[in-house]
Amino acid sequence: MEPGAGESSATDDYESLISTTDSELLKRAWRNEKAAPEILKFEAALVQRSRQQIQLMEDTVEEFAKNGVDPLTVSLYQMDLDRTLFLLRSYLRTRLQKIEKYVLHIQKTAELWNRLSKQEQKFAVRCAGDLTQHLEQTVLSKLPDQYQSHLKQSGASEGDDMVPEPKLDIYIICRSKKFLGAFQLDDSGEEPVNIEADDLYALPYKSIKPLVESGQIDLV
Repeated sequence: MEPGAGESSATDDYESLISTTDSELLKRAWRNEKAAPEILKFEAALVQRSRQQIQLMEDTVEEFAKNGVDPLTVSLYQMDLDRTLFLLRSYLRTRLQKIEKYVLHIQKTAELWNRLSKQEQKFAVRCAGDLTQHLEQTVLSKLPDQYQSHLKQSGASEGDDMVPEPKLDIYIICRSKKFLGAFQLDDSGEEPVNIEADDLYALPYKSIKPLVESGQIDLV
């Protein structure tokens, strides 16, 4: 192999990979997950590509360091690597925190359960089991029979009123990258909101949820 051929090949692969929009897509998925009150659909393909990108960047930085590439260049590549690692870890951590907080609600809601990855579903099962066991051992077993459910306040409760649920009616900050025109928020009869490109809006999450799911609106 000619001197520098390996370095050139690694650089070409790296530049080809980061020329895609995956970095921006990961940042968008992270922002949406952080801002949404409920757990969103797991971005499986994007996470897989991001992991591949991280591996390639790590290999590139290591090869550059071995070949004596300019330290400033290595530093810039390392910064890009660190940024991608932060976004991916924070995205996954945010999802786990939501699962822990709303695990019982997620388990009994098919739509939410199907948004989880296989690994997240396994985590949710363990989390729900640990939570149920803890409540039974520390509190519920000491209460009268009609109050021993970890889902209901009492035997007279009609619904699972002890299960925390995300508040979908909260207001969130959002924007669209393109003009969407008049959008009716709800059935209250209020005037529709005219959604312009790149303008910021404070709107109820529940009303714009379909636009978030379809990728027409980004959360901030």
